[in-house]
Amino acid sequence: MTAKARTAQPSLRTTVRDPRRGSRSSLLWTLYLHAPLSRQELVSRTGLGATTVKTVIGELIAEGVVTEEAESHRLRPAAEHRYVIGAEVADTRVRVGLFDLALTQRAGAVHPLPSGPSPEHGAATAVRHILTFLDAVIEEAGIPHGHILGVGIGVSATGWDGVPLERMLRTGTALPLHIDNGAAALGRAEMWFGAGRGVQHGVVALIGSGVSASVITHGSPYRGATDSAGEWGHTTVQAGGRRCRCGARGCLEAYVGAEAVLERYRQARRGRVTPGADQESAFAALLSAADTSSAAQRVLEEAAVYLGAGIANLVNLFNPQRIILGGWAGLMFGARMLPRIRETVAAQALRRPYAQTDIGLCGLGPHA
Repeated sequence: MTAKARTAQPSLRTTVRDPRRGSRSSLLWTLYLHAPLSRQELVSRTGLGATTVKTVIGELIAEGVVTEEAESHRLRPAAEHRYVIGAEVADTRVRVGLFDLALTQRAGAVHPLPSGPSPEHGAATAVRHILTFLDAVIEEAGIPHGHILGVGIGVSATGWDGVPLERMLRTGTALPLHIDNGAAALGRAEMWFGAGRGVQHGVVALIGSGVSASVITHGSPYRGATDSAGEWGHTTVQAGGRRCRCGARGCLEAYVGAEAVLERYRQARRGRVTPGADQESAFAALLSAADTSSAAQRVLEEAAVYLGAGIANLVNLFNPQRIILGGWAGLMFGARMLPRIRETVAAQALRRPYAQTDIGLCGLGPHA
């Protein structure tokens, strides 16, 4: 047996402990995603025996991990037993929030992220803000560090391949860190808590400054051979078309990303910049201008057609049950243009998969 194979073998101690740990994990996850539930409902949902559920739930209540409603005897995780921190690193901002186990935000901080001369500069700026905000939200919420389960960080900033983010963050925090691609992180959250609940095959299509997607199959994100699946924004929608910031021509992102749409509007206005303190407020101004400006309406109409074509490609490729449009620009754009987007999808997608696909907006709020 090779050293690698020996390492992979479970010890007797691990084997004995795993059934109880597995039961606790199954019950806690089920409660976390579906609470409140009765003991009988837990038996039905988890497939565990009634005796196991009774015993393990009794332990969890005694430890303060689970609470029981006095009258209904239904169970839920104790919201204040532990806490989690989420951090978002995007092209336009760094945002950090501290949440209890009921996902109620207890503290938060956000800061615009200026573009630096290099990805490393951008990463250094983001790390500085994250570390500052970690201390700030913990202090604001008055939570002991030992009650923080961990920090989840979703990164959707452009050009960060190869940036040693965890090593950089480790210089300022000992909290457990869980770092993932921003699209994958939001896709999983949307399937757990948002518009994707109950869906086994879906796509969360994200539009901000850039464009990406999280493809969900059998309830889990599809990551690809090198963990880089979901670069939907860099699929070609116009051969030899507009230059994308990735360097290629004709990418979907060059037609529907917020940065690209704002640039098209600037060109349509003969160089006049859309008013706004940042990209998000400028995009909101563009949407508002469409009520009175034919140029704004034309730009949005064009973007809706390209976005519809891009979504039709997702329908044809993945045959999802649901496509969820999210990201800050996707939500703003979809709230106004979703009927036009759906119209284009219906015209471009194969009839059979399209008939099985619902297209809607992200359910996690305006800043998803």
